[in-house]
Amino acid sequence: MTTFTTTQANTSTAERTVLSVSQLNRLAKHTLEQLPLFWIEGEISNLSKPSSGHWYFTLKDQTAQVRCAMFKNRNLAVKFRVEHGSKVVVRAKISLYEGRGDYQLIVEHIEEAGLGDLHRQFEQLKQTLNTKGLFDSSHKKPLPELPLHIGVITSPTGAAVKDVCSVLRRRFPSIPVTIIPTVVQGNGAAAEIIKALYLAQDCGLFDVLLITRGGGSLEDLWCFNDEQLAHAIYDCPIPIVSAVGHEIDFTIADFVADVRAPTPSAAAELISPNRIEYLNYFLGYQKQLSNVVLSVIKEKHAQVKQLRAQINHPGEKLQNQSQRLDHLEIRMQSALQSRIRSEKQTVAQLVKNFKRINLHSEITRKQELTAKCSKELTRNLNIKLNKLRTETINIAQRLNAVNPLAVLERGYSMTTFSSGEVITDSEQVAVGDDVSIKLAKGSIVCTVKTID
Repeated sequence: MTTFTTTQANTSTAERTVLSVSQLNRLAKHTLEQLPLFWIEGEISNLSKPSSGHWYFTLKDQTAQVRCAMFKNRNLAVKFRVEHGSKVVVRAKISLYEGRGDYQLIVEHIEEAGLGDLHRQFEQLKQTLNTKGLFDSSHKKPLPELPLHIGVITSPTGAAVKDVCSVLRRRFPSIPVTIIPTVVQGNGAAAEIIKALYLAQDCGLFDVLLITRGGGSLEDLWCFNDEQLAHAIYDCPIPIVSAVGHEIDFTIADFVADVRAPTPSAAAELISPNRIEYLNYFLGYQKQLSNVVLSVIKEKHAQVKQLRAQINHPGEKLQNQSQRLDHLEIRMQSALQSRIRSEKQTVAQLVKNFKRINLHSEITRKQELTAKCSKELTRNLNIKLNKLRTETINIAQRLNAVNPLAVLERGYSMTTFSSGEVITDSEQVAVGDDVSIKLAKGSIVCTVKTID
């Protein structure tokens, strides 16, 4: 009997697993935390806010209650006053506090009751539009690096427009900015924003648009969660920046826009370049251009100097032509003297022959021959002299064509320094210099007063 009891007890112990209380609570906590997030609505009671910054409270309705914990890193984002009796909607996950074995909710988000339906509508529309591809990054257009005209769709009396204009004026005041006025809150606001968006497209002035307004509650920003507005932003060919509310606020317009900015001021920073950077770029380009221009000028000065060295002075050419004329004259005189000598020899020979023949008849014949030869000689000499005269005249005319004095005779003048250096460029002289002007007859000494 005793053996049987012992055997039975040993068998029962081997077949079961015994958990400690801690293990049980840990297992229950792990199991509960596998469940997804829930939205729960109720009334806050037993609210406690210890120095750690965490919140502990009970969420209840008419028949039940549940303990809740909202840690500091989450409750810092709450934008309304949470107190005992507040009607709220929370988004939380189910957990278990192991120390007491209490089932509780870990709250991640809390809002005033009545906003839960709006949030559900928001999430539903967000999911629908995302499925349709309105949030697709491949469709988003890049912002212009240097916009030529910025359009701002907002309320003309709101704080956002002042912040935007202040930032744009500081960063790049030369970019024109046009405010397209519209209401940004309440019934009909979405239709007004769509109308302003179409107006901006039709006028053809803008290469970037900013849709913005300041912060507010979910209801205040609700017009930016309109489906028709989302499609209008998606279809707009102009890049659009959305800056609605504060950094923690998100709207459908933010998701559809090409760029989302956390605040209106940040949006103005995004769409406007920094003028200081552009000024530095321009100064760099100016310096490069100046260096290039100075290099070209230096090169051209060297070329002019080289070409000037290759040009012969007109006086040298005149001297060469004059020397050639002298040589021609010497050759002509030598040819005439040689011809005269030859003719004298002929005459002498004729006289000698004349003495050996019948004087009367020979004289008569020689006289006739002499007359003939004299006539022929005169004719040949005239022909030769006329030819040489014509050549001399042609040479003189060519020389006269390059003679600077002939240029002066036509009304031109030649300006030189007192050293005799010819002035060909106004950059060679300065106001107050004395220069000499050579005319066809005489010269004039002048003082430079102005330079054109």
